[in-house]
Amino acid sequence: MKSNVGGIDKILRIVVGAVLIGLTITGVIGVWGWIGVLPLATGLINFCPAYQLLGINTCKLPKK
Repeated sequence: MKSNVGGIDKILRIVVGAVLIGLTITGVIGVWGWIGVLPLATGLINFCPAYQLLGINTCKLPKK
Protein backbone atom coordinates (compact mmCIF):
# COMPACT_ATOMS: atom_id res chain seq x y z
CA MET A 1 0.00 0.00 0.00
CA LYS A 2 1.42 3.28 -1.09
CA SER A 3 0.51 6.24 1.11
CA ASN A 4 -2.05 8.53 -0.58
CA VAL A 5 -3.50 10.56 2.33
CA GLY A 6 -1.49 13.39 3.77
CA GLY A 7 -1.47 16.80 5.41
CA ILE A 8 -4.75 18.52 6.15
CA ASP A 9 -6.67 15.59 4.66
CA LYS A 10 -5.21 13.25 7.27
CA ILE A 11 -5.99 15.59 10.17
CA LEU A 12 -9.58 16.16 9.00
CA ARG A 13 -10.20 12.43 8.61
CA ILE A 14 -8.95 11.69 12.13
CA VAL A 15 -10.95 14.53 13.70
CA VAL A 16 -14.19 13.79 11.83
CA GLY A 17 -13.92 10.07 12.55
CA ALA A 18 -13.26 10.62 16.25
CA VAL A 19 -16.13 13.11 16.55
CA LEU A 20 -18.59 10.75 14.86
CA ILE A 21 -17.55 7.86 17.08
CA GLY A 22 -17.74 10.06 20.18
CA LEU A 23 -21.23 11.28 19.28
CA THR A 24 -22.35 7.70 18.74
CA ILE A 25 -20.95 6.52 22.07
CA THR A 26 -22.66 9.36 23.93
CA GLY A 27 -25.96 8.63 22.19
CA VAL A 28 -26.26 11.96 20.39
CA ILE A 29 -26.50 10.28 17.00
CA GLY A 30 -27.58 6.78 16.03
CA VAL A 31 -25.60 3.74 14.98
CA TRP A 32 -24.75 5.35 11.64
CA GLY A 33 -22.12 7.34 13.51
CA TRP A 34 -19.97 4.21 13.56
CA ILE A 35 -19.20 5.06 9.93
CA GLY A 36 -16.61 7.34 11.57
CA VAL A 37 -14.38 4.28 11.87
CA LEU A 38 -13.62 4.54 8.14
CA PRO A 39 -12.20 8.08 8.03
CA LEU A 40 -10.42 7.47 11.33
CA ALA A 41 -8.74 4.31 10.02
CA THR A 42 -7.78 5.82 6.65
CA GLY A 43 -6.34 8.86 8.41
CA LEU A 44 -4.28 6.73 10.77
CA ILE A 45 -2.88 4.39 8.11
CA ASN A 46 -2.42 7.13 5.44
CA PHE A 47 -4.16 5.06 2.78
CA CYS A 48 -7.60 5.39 1.20
CA PRO A 49 -8.76 2.70 -1.25
CA ALA A 50 -11.25 5.13 -2.87
CA TYR A 51 -8.43 7.60 -3.55
CA GLN A 52 -6.46 4.83 -5.24
CA LEU A 53 -9.40 3.95 -7.50
CA LEU A 54 -9.92 7.62 -8.41
CA GLY A 55 -6.21 8.37 -8.84
CA ILE A 56 -6.13 10.98 -6.06
CA ASN A 57 -3.06 11.56 -3.92
CA THR A 58 -2.90 14.28 -1.24
CA CYS A 59 0.60 13.36 -0.04
CA LYS A 60 3.42 15.64 -0.97
CA LEU A 61 5.43 14.07 -3.76
CA PRO A 62 9.19 13.71 -3.14
CA LYS A 63 11.37 16.01 -5.20
CA LYS A 64 13.43 14.29 -7.87
